[in-house]
Amino acid sequence: MPRNRPGDLRAGRPPRTPAEPPPRTPVDPPPVRRLHGLSWRTSLAIARVETASGDYDLFPSATDRALRRYRGFLRPPGRRPRYPREAGCACRSCAFDDVRHARDVLDSVLRRLPPAPRAELGRRVRALDAEYLARTLPDPFAVRRQWRADLWWRRRLADGNEGR
Repeated sequence: MPRNRPGDLRAGRPPRTPAEPPPRTPVDPPPVRRLHGLSWRTSLAIARVETASGDYDLFPSATDRALRRYRGFLRPPGRRPRYPREAGCACRSCAFDDVRHARDVLDSVLRRLPPAPRAELGRRVRALDAEYLARTLPDPFAVRRQWRADLWWRRRLADGNEGR
């Protein structure tokens, strides 16, 4: 049986039961959720990057949303080409409607991670990148009409409804 803590005895509080977690203080960071398919170590490193970043697009759970969006874009089976679609709004949540924005977020996180977590997340992203390259078509005019055309995932043919 665990002993009573001296602070609890002095304050006159009832002793804690072993199953009861310690109370959270307002300065405690939120608990880290493990990202699907990644280790705890990598998930923790990603959470640190997201919370320490001053970037508007990097916020807690942004990497998880980006991975899910990237996987979801490539999920429909078949060999038909897929066409990225421009997001209707630039706010944090609506921007993930564009799979290219999701890939931008993953690139930003990869650049900020320490070497070991970067390698683990990089393996996951490279597998998705290979499928993205196979399922999308190159855009020969991307340099003239695409923002940040220096990134290869932005030089893929979009659905043509860019102005909506």
